[in-house]
Amino acid sequence: MTMTRPASLKASRVAIVGLGLMGGSLALRLQGRCRALLAADPDKDTRQLARQLGVVDQVAADPADVLPQADLVVLAAPVRAILGLIHRLPTMLPVSPTGQTVTVIDLGSTKTEICQAYEGLPAHFDPLGGHPMCGKELGGLGHADGSLYQGAVFTLTALERTSSIARDLALQLVEALGAHPLWLDANTHDRWAAATSHLPYLLSVALALATPLETAPLVGPGFQSTSRLASSSPTMMADILHTNRENTRQALDRFRTQLDALEAALRDMDDAAMTSTLTQAIEARRLLLSEERQ
Repeated sequence: MTMTRPASLKASRVAIVGLGLMGGSLALRLQGRCRALLAADPDKDTRQLARQLGVVDQVAADPADVLPQADLVVLAAPVRAILGLIHRLPTMLPVSPTGQTVTVIDLGSTKTEICQAYEGLPAHFDPLGGHPMCGKELGGLGHADGSLYQGAVFTLTALERTSSIARDLALQLVEALGAHPLWLDANTHDRWAAATSHLPYLLSVALALATPLETAPLVGPGFQSTSRLASSSPTMMADILHTNRENTRQALDRFRTQLDALEAALRDMDDAAMTSTLTQAIEARRLLLSEERQ
């Protein structure tokens, strides 16, 4: 007999693999919005905190202990950890005796390699990629916030094999989080994310490293906001940069061109060129932010 998986999030048993900032915030938001909340995390302290806070109904160290119960699996780990989990899914979740298909979505910040890995999964998995454009520079379950996803863009990347049921469940998930869905192919997602997320991180890192310590007494809101991303997890960001190297290099090249133009204007004391560039930047930012809100 083949069981039909639930078509609604409310009737689904959701298993979240990874209870850091993103997975923990997801769990907090989904409380009462699904049939059951299951989770797996390798960190003992995280599991203990999850139990203390009542974040999920069940938490285990090994995903294999909770995945067989799930209708919807959310991979909420760093990118290369997600890739490892995808390769392990067939052994952690073998074909069910009931023949039920399981929807799998991830929260990874890059999509090309993840979606390529999804293609190798057996037919009883129904995968699609996901990436919420939100977060904090501080990670861990202790910083989780049920409103983290509210108002954020949540990109979704369907594969040719992704069913209409999985697509609809993903949209229900995004709606439950208070986010806005945006369907993108993997290559477009990674190219855009390099420009709007991965490059800003590297610029924040460079700013923090290039600023002399002796200037600390003059550090104010401008420096704090511009350098904020430098506090992000190095392990997480190294995964992202590793899996989106070429797009990020191209974004750096475009930035370097603009930086060179600014340096030339300063060197040549060209006030007209500098003023023109600064004025163009105001308009460029206005257009980017207006397009973002459409």
